[in-house]
Amino acid sequence: MLSLLNDDGSLSKPLPEEVTDKLLLSMFKDMLASRLFDEWMLKIHPMGRASRYPPSEGQEAAMVGSAYALDERDIIFPTYREFPVFIARKVPLLELMDRMLANSRDVLKGHEITLYGNAQRRIVVPVGAVSLMIPVAVGFSLACKLRNEPTVALVYFGDGATSKGDFHEAANFAALFKTPTVFFCQNNQWAISVPINLQTASENIAVKGRAYGMESVQVDGNDVIAVYLATRRAAERARRFEGPTLIEAITYRLGPHTTADDPKRYRSDEEVERWRRRDPIMRLRRYLEKAGLWSSEEELKFVEEFRDELRRATEDAEAAPQLSPEVIFEDIYSSLPWHLQEELEEMRRSQDS
Repeated sequence: MLSLLNDDGSLSKPLPEEVTDKLLLSMFKDMLASRLFDEWMLKIHPMGRASRYPPSEGQEAAMVGSAYALDERDIIFPTYREFPVFIARKVPLLELMDRMLANSRDVLKGHEITLYGNAQRRIVVPVGAVSLMIPVAVGFSLACKLRNEPTVALVYFGDGATSKGDFHEAANFAALFKTPTVFFCQNNQWAISVPINLQTASENIAVKGRAYGMESVQVDGNDVIAVYLATRRAAERARRFEGPTLIEAITYRLGPHTTADDPKRYRSDEEVERWRRRDPIMRLRRYLEKAGLWSSEEELKFVEEFRDELRRATEDAEAAPQLSPEVIFEDIYSSLPWHLQEELEEMRRSQDS
């Protein structure tokens, strides 16, 4: 398993030249911002101010490190949990909050609740069901290859998705046709309430890629440096049309699957605490502090400023006009068929009465 950054913040091997102090600081700030975003959403959700939310606590290194390894031209196929990826891609907080509150500025007009995507930002809207976007990402990357475009498609999925046929069909197809795809599996040990040992009899998930003739690597998903390097190499291979790569990032979901989940029903506090001692943010913070690149004073200032930005974005999103019910008829057909046109007119009449 590829790993460079130890739990105590020390390095097991020297950093390559491309891993600069500037890069590490930027990734740390986005990881910390992701954790604060998580805390904020879990705070406002019980107030009824936002709908269901899937926390990413503990998985920030896997998401931020992989996102930083891509170019702006590359396209991302997320799941429902990749808010740290969106933060790393510099999606404005207000845009994310408009989406979570589903107001009139929501880029998805209230559809696909809690999911996010925006073609302008090269992020494809996911679906709630796991694994379904994996073959879509492979198809997109094949189209890029046929057009000789050096664009990489990175698709995120969890360990549970590897138990579904979509993953296996996509892996076989991608390896056979050498599509410029990066398969990024966040093995967070639990597919909702099903542990990894009940998911597969394989030694690990990375070997599944090798079975299809695909380059595969297992990486410490709580080590943002290792994740960045593994994903960057995979993206470079893909951009040269040398074939896809399967990355298995070993990490852990510290919080619930979503706000509709109670993880205490299926896992022990001891297990969670054991993984909490491997917190990816704490690990990188220790390295930066030892290197004189970060301090508690700087972090306090960053936290205060980002929380204030979160508060202002939420207030702005709440003050925006609500969506019109008519948006349910939009973005489905280029022109509404007669029966839906009649339903739309009936809705308008009921609103006027």
